[in-house]
Amino acid sequence: MIIDHIRSIENKISDPRDGLVDDLFYFVGRLTPYVNVDLLIRHPEHGVLMTWRDDEHSGKGWHVPGGIIRLKEKIETRIIKVALTELNAEVTSFKGPLAINEIIAEEKTNRSHFISLLYQCELTTESLDCLIETKDQNIRFFQAKPADILSWHEIYAEYFL
Repeated sequence: MIIDHIRSIENKISDPRDGLVDDLFYFVGRLTPYVNVDLLIRHPEHGVLMTWRDDEHSGKGWHVPGGIIRLKEKIETRIIKVALTELNAEVTSFKGPLAINEIIAEEKTNRSHFISLLYQCELTTESLDCLIETKDQNIRFFQAKPADILSWHEIYAEYFL
């Protein structure tokens, strides 16, 4: 019976709040949409903060930093973790969601359906200054939408200066 297979898989997962192994993560995503947060970080002079992505699932291009919410994880917790892991930055406040977007990639099997929640985030002055001055070529501010933005993030074009 299928329930026996499900139990077998569940017994191999220590704590889904810590994330899933890739095979299981992709399997879950073939059955249900992922829910993720995207962090809109704006600076009045420098523009919108974006990070470079180059992977088999998204392709190459600039995107708004974001992450998939884990089981029983609060949205606030995921926002804080995304800022820390992707930007090494500390969030002081956030508001939103400013937008709720559904992204469906019909041609894909894995990572093909997302419900994206956009939050405007404020960072500590120290974090923001470090990001403005970073030499990391994978993190940049843009006043206008970059030409090589990931197609999925065209939905955020209106948020540029």
